Amino acid sequence: MSSNTYPLSGIVVIEIGGSLAAPFAGQILGDLGAEVIKVERAQGDDARKWGPPYTAFPSANRNKKSVVLDLRKNSDRESLRRLVSERADVVLQNLRPGHLDEIGMGAEYFRDLKPGLVFCNLGAFGKDGPFARRPGYDPLMQAFAGIMSVVGEEGRPPVRVGPSIVDLGTGMWAVIGILCALMRKRETGVGATVDVSLLETAITWMMGYVSRYSATGEVAKPMGTGQAGIAPYQAYAASDGRYLIVAAGNDSLFQKLCGVLGQSQWATDARFVSNGDRFANRQELNDLIATEIKKETMEHWLTAIDAVGVPCAPVNNVKEMLESEQTKALDIIRTIPGGGEIEHVMLPLSFDGTRPGGRTGPPTLGQHTSEVLAEPTKVG
Repeated sequence: MSSNTYPLSGIVVIEIGGSLAAPFAGQILGDLGAEVIKVERAQGDDARKWGPPYTAFPSANRNKKSVVLDLRKNSDRESLRRLVSERADVVLQNLRPGHLDEIGMGAEYFRDLKPGLVFCNLGAFGKDGPFARRPGYDPLMQAFAGIMSVVGEEGRPPVRVGPSIVDLGTGMWAVIGILCALMRKRETGVGATVDVSLLETAITWMMGYVSRYSATGEVAKPMGTGQAGIAPYQAYAASDGRYLIVAAGNDSLFQKLCGVLGQSQWATDARFVSNGDRFANRQELNDLIATEIKKETMEHWLTAIDAVGVPCAPVNNVKEMLESEQTKALDIIRTIPGGGEIEHVMLPLSFDGTRPGGRTGPPTLGQHTSEVLAEPTKVG
């Protein structure tokens, strides 16, 4: 593996916290070559106990070293102080909002101690406002930001997006902020305090709905697999019970879809001539398309619709996705040394055609405490 594949080699990150958002950010930084030292309490990251199966922790904590410190003890707070002041380029933390400030070890303390430090607070509801000190998890933010209100089908109870998109997204924003701060430090020698939060990420994911509400005053409702403002743009059931997403997002694509479905006359039907017409009459249009799709298997339509250049895709489950030749060709799913029996999802990016790999599996609790605390001061 080329050293260029690990652009953060030489960067030391101290990760303090647990669950998913901050560990995911730490894992990204570790995958990119940073040395990530994960500071855990004696009980360990809560994610170690999520299960069975106990796969939550391994999926977000490869390429890290685990150090156990009890920050209620003066001696362990001193160990953290030394670790940060002598070795760290970055501190990433998502403890209960305000906790590190309460024990005198927040961003201000460490930035005064080490002006070049990049300190990233990953919070719940954000650093300001009446909810600033509240803890929070992914489903709370999906609820508060309105994500649940637009997921699922109209007339049914609210539905949470299955993947933890708020946790994972906030981890990504943390990494973006950290990398920007490191770039600025390279020019100025001065670090930064980066603040990200679950709620801000969740609100950001709602940007399309926000702009639509601003323009129309209409509160969005859930549309199943559909998309506001575009039709046809949803999943249809085939004869074998499998579903196919069809995304005919412009007039030309719609005309091609009509042809392959054997219904060319739809393209000149006054109800469906333009996208605006199609969206206004989407229920009638979707019923017509559903009737045609139901006549053949999903694979039949996938092949036929793709052949005329209309975007489409099967609605896969996890097994089907993993077994797809496309997924296999990307080499994004791998087993890694010390990573246990589970398969790991690598970073969704490559450098000069090479995807960074998992160098080490997730650490056992406290595995590196003695090693890390005994290491010499970082030079530079």
